[in-house]
Amino acid sequence: MEVGDAVGAAVGRRDDPKIRILTDVARLCAEVDQLVPVQRLRLVAQLRDALEAVTGQALDAAMSAATSGGWGLRRIGATARLSHEKVRYRLARACVPDGAGR
Repeated sequence: MEVGDAVGAAVGRRDDPKIRILTDVARLCAEVDQLVPVQRLRLVAQLRDALEAVTGQALDAAMSAATSGGWGLRRIGATARLSHEKVRYRLARACVPDGAGR
């Protein structure tokens, strides 16, 4: 099975635009598999951090929009697969300007 096929099966529709991104990530992970452990660990950790930064910001913005739309914390949490307490924490953290409260 090709990497793209496996990702497509995991996500759902093969024509989904997310497939390209997930396929690229899966391909990168397969390529670093050949590196020595220290290089492999560093690259995978850097990739994870970069993905978390991008998806975390998008998730926080989406949760904020849902709150503005009248959604409750439990509904947001269920949809985002987070506890309502994690949603509350992330929303509060997203509202604090950088450097404030440190």
